[in-house]
Amino acid sequence: MVDDPHLPADPRDHALGAVLGAVLVGGRSRRMGRDKALIEIDGVPMVRRVAAAMRAAGIEHVVAVGPAELASGLAVVPDEHAGEGPLGGILSALDAATPGSVLVAACDLPWLDAEAVSALLDAPPCDVAVGRTSRIEPLFARWSPAAAATLQALFDGGERAVHRCLPSLSVIEVDIRDGALINVNMPTDLPG
Repeated sequence: MVDDPHLPADPRDHALGAVLGAVLVGGRSRRMGRDKALIEIDGVPMVRRVAAAMRAAGIEHVVAVGPAELASGLAVVPDEHAGEGPLGGILSALDAATPGSVLVAACDLPWLDAEAVSALLDAPPCDVAVGRTSRIEPLFARWSPAAAATLQALFDGGERAVHRCLPSLSVIEVDIRDGALINVNMPTDLPG
């Protein structure tokens, strides 16, 4: 169900060549013990916080990639590779974004902001522009459609780790302010 007025009923209705925002919600959340996407911080589910940062940076269409029950009202792109890790979700997002780029963020980045998203949007053309603080965060990246074939080949060959795909692509690392890419993985990572 789509209850977000910013979103088309079909994510493929986004403007030709526009960047599609995609929030990955399909993780198992083992360390958290419950679905992270729906955990509220300051009264807002994490999936919606990430989507709001994308919209504030000018991304018109933002979808959740994964199960509809974790989308919190966002338009849903089913994960064509459910249970196979975030690389499968990225491939699903790229397929939905065709022919444009996709800015992918994990739902467990609740302090993501428009400044960080804009930094990736403003990066020069490449296969993937990946956010970096003290280390790279491959689950916060802008993926070009040109990366899809390489990612698919690696996935078909058994690769599931996004960071191990990067050496096969043209990559630009984009500095992001400290604090914007803090992952919430365990209950102790939650505020309050």
